[in-house]
Amino acid sequence: MVAAVSVIIPCYRCSETIERAFDSLVKQTLRPKEVILVEDCSNDGGRTIGKLSELRDKYEGCLGSIVVIQNKKNGGPAASRNTGWDRAGQPYIAFLDADDSWHPSKLEIQYTWMESHPQAMLTGHSTLCIQPEDPVLELPGQWVVRPVRKYLLLLSNRFPTRSVMLRRDIPFRFDPAKRYAEDYLLWLKIVLGGNSAYKFELPLAYSYKPEFGAGGLSKDLWSMERGVLDAFKQLYCNGVISWFVLMLVACVSLTKFVRRLVIVFLRKK
Repeated sequence: MVAAVSVIIPCYRCSETIERAFDSLVKQTLRPKEVILVEDCSNDGGRTIGKLSELRDKYEGCLGSIVVIQNKKNGGPAASRNTGWDRAGQPYIAFLDADDSWHPSKLEIQYTWMESHPQAMLTGHSTLCIQPEDPVLELPGQWVVRPVRKYLLLLSNRFPTRSVMLRRDIPFRFDPAKRYAEDYLLWLKIVLGGNSAYKFELPLAYSYKPEFGAGGLSKDLWSMERGVLDAFKQLYCNGVISWFVLMLVACVSLTKFVRRLVIVFLRKK
């Protein structure tokens, strides 16, 4: 039995991490019917595209369809996810980054729940930052799935991209011009567009570096913050949120930005 899900993985200079991500797909208790690997013109002497071809050949027949797409020019993760989305043939889309991984029960839990809750257009879940040598964590026997209201989402991005599963036919896409917070902008467009979103209070995906300031560079933090503020500005200019809401959420976001700067500073001490 397989899940009617297309998994989209943007791939840029990821020859050293993509096998870990791919291995977490192979270990799913309910495997995806389609995996789409989008190679984004990695400037690494062909190592990434070579690794993707190797994985496709190695796991052909073990997973469902494995598709490798090569972008003609580097477009960033948003453009790569859109390319995979347009190629996807399954009713559900799930996103995974090449340096992240999933818990073995992720697809079974999330896909089965969405199948039985047709009102849900988008779902996500908790994620954990772990070390590569850490064992797979045992999940609790019971968990909670909560609706994510639009104002709650405006105050904080509740959906790490590695956690998201959505219905393929949603009439929205990532903004390919954005390199920061492009995922957050999409979730906001979906939810503020009147679609239902839910979050599982269950850690079903893993990252292997802190969510922000991994390199200790405040420049990267500011780029991330500018991306978030730009997302709010786009929503305001499109008449989705009011001026008052724009000012409110911008102030909250800037406050969190200052907090992140302090955390990164303390890490370096």
